[in-house]
Amino acid sequence: MEQLPAPGVIVGPDGLARPAWASVDPMLRDYYDTEWGVPVRDEHGLYERISLEAFQSGLSWAIILRKRPGFRAAFADFDPERVAAFDENDVMRLLNDEKIVRNRLKIHATITNARATVALRESGGLVNFVWSFQPDATPAPLTQSDVPTRSDASVALSKALKKVGFVFVGPTTMFALMEAIGIIDTHLVDSHRRGSSGVWG
Repeated sequence: MEQLPAPGVIVGPDGLARPAWASVDPMLRDYYDTEWGVPVRDEHGLYERISLEAFQSGLSWAIILRKRPGFRAAFADFDPERVAAFDENDVMRLLNDEKIVRNRLKIHATITNARATVALRESGGLVNFVWSFQPDATPAPLTQSDVPTRSDASVALSKALKKVGFVFVGPTTMFALMEAIGIIDTHLVDSHRRGSSGVWG
């Protein structure tokens, strides 16, 4: 008898099983299939993800993903050195940019975090810093309700980043970051992407 997929995944017309959130919107499906959970081990990419996760706080990821081209244009393609040099004139420019989420606190956080990213280069860099919080085990969720929203590792990462000058990096936001960049694997067990990062086998 054929084993049915767990009730957390939806098998699409292409025969591939995905969670519900990645099964309808083509943009989210493509993001899930090609990017979400793929290890990010470069400073530029990691700074961009931290920035976008901060902007996502309180909003849907779909909103942020649709605006990502606008964010990249507005924030110098998330080059930490260039963003670190932004001043109040840049803040005013960004507050008037309809292609991004115009939130003063989050805009300031992105600039603050660029400066913290540059400063971390003196002690091993952002990538080594963040990846040092990879836990010994990863969740193995059958359904979306099995996926936690924070962990001991995300709490520890949040505290450590705050100590070195980062803001808007709460434990829930950092858990989402850890999922997105492959530090943990929260793909549902029956998803076609489970284990695809190469980090967890």
